[in-house]
Amino acid sequence: MATDPAATRFDLRTLDQLHLEDEAAFRPVGLYADLKDVLLRAGTTFRLLPAPSAGRWDRALFLNLAYWSVDGGGDVLVDDHLAADVVTHVAWHHLAAKALPPPPGGHPSAESLFLGEAIASAFDLYLVGRLLGHTAESQFLDSQVPAMAEAASAAGLSDDGFEALLEDVTRDPERAFEDLRELLFDATVALLACRRADDALAALATLDGHRFAPLLHHYELATWVLDARGRGGSLAPDEAVRALDRTLREAPVALDWLERHWVRG
Repeated sequence: MATDPAATRFDLRTLDQLHLEDEAAFRPVGLYADLKDVLLRAGTTFRLLPAPSAGRWDRALFLNLAYWSVDGGGDVLVDDHLAADVVTHVAWHHLAAKALPPPPGGHPSAESLFLGEAIASAFDLYLVGRLLGHTAESQFLDSQVPAMAEAASAAGLSDDGFEALLEDVTRDPERAFEDLRELLFDATVALLACRRADDALAALATLDGHRFAPLLHHYELATWVLDARGRGGSLAPDEAVRALDRTLREAPVALDWLERHWVRG
């Protein structure tokens, strides 16, 4: 039986056509408005599932994990609601793709994908640090903190240890951002070079002393590595990416550097 074309056609929406959830909780985060404006000015689109698949979180999750790309039409949504933290995540990916474009006619390098995802994901931890103690209610905190706690517990961190980790993040969210960004980038670059499980285990073991190592598997690194291998871009070291990585490591406050050169640049 023929499939109705409308049943497989996404409904494209720009950010101003979506209902943004949890925005009130993000008022303490000055960068939120700037990152939102990045997407508005760029006319970034999001894809709503067609009516026969409306509300299918399982399908949206699969499509985003397996087929998402910066230039692929945007995140797949189950309806016209979008969480505020997703706004920032998408904005960082947009800025990373703009700063580190692929070669003409080619695909992004693996390391450029890793750096973009590391920045976007580390910003989530920055948000946790900025929002804890500053907002009474937040859907983002209600989902993110328990998920982080579960990952930390699986890694062997005690409840008290996790509380201490969150206190450190809250004291200096900017430092937490850069420390996690470095860890995520280092981990994925190392894992990309591994061909066997014992090699990957050894690579992960070298990172066990990092203060955010208990959170590492919260970030679904297997998806990052598999996606990078399947994109068709270079798997070799990317000197432009590594130069930017060094710049961020050497900056007094990496997030300030990104704000000046990417968000406002």
